[in-house]
Amino acid sequence: MNEVLIEAFQQKDWAIKTLIAACENCSVEELTQPAAGFGSILATLNHLVSADARYVASVGGGRAVWETADNETNHLQAATLQELAARAEENGTKWERFLREPIDGERLSFLDDGTYETHAAIVVMQALHHASVHGEQVCKCLEALGIEPPDLQPWAYADETGRSRWLRPES
Repeated sequence: MNEVLIEAFQQKDWAIKTLIAACENCSVEELTQPAAGFGSILATLNHLVSADARYVASVGGGRAVWETADNETNHLQAATLQELAARAEENGTKWERFLREPIDGERLSFLDDGTYETHAAIVVMQALHHASVHGEQVCKCLEALGIEPPDLQPWAYADETGRSRWLRPES
C-alpha cells in the first residue's frame, strides 16, 4: 500500500545508521567539540534521532521509552554512538509499522508538547527532510576533521542494498 514511502523511510534509516557508523572511529573529543549543527557531532546526532522519535510518536507510531515529555533541551541524550544506533533502529521499526497501515495524511498531529498542530502528511515529509539536512551537517563536520564522510544519497542506498546496479562498467 505505502511501499514507496516505506522504502523512502528505509533509506532514511539506512542513512542515519551509516552516518553513525562513520563516526565510530572519532574520538570523544572529536564527537563533542563545538561544530556546525547543534553544538557538536554527537549533539547533532542526538537531535536527529530524538526528533525522529517525536515525529513518529506524533503521527501515532508510538513513543520511545527513552524519550521524555520535557522540552527538547531536557530530552535524554545518548552518551554513545551504540546507544544512538539502537535508538535509530527503534525509530525505524516504529516508522515501518506505522507506514504499513493506511495513512490519513489529513489527520492532525501535535508537536512541541501540543503547542504546534499540523497534518500527518507534513510530519512525514519533515521527518525525511530533517534527516537529510542534519545528516549533511554531520558530513560537513566529518570533512572538517579530515574524515571522508559517507555517501548518504538514495543512489548509494540502492547500490548497497541491491536496489540498483550498473549494466555496463562506469566510465
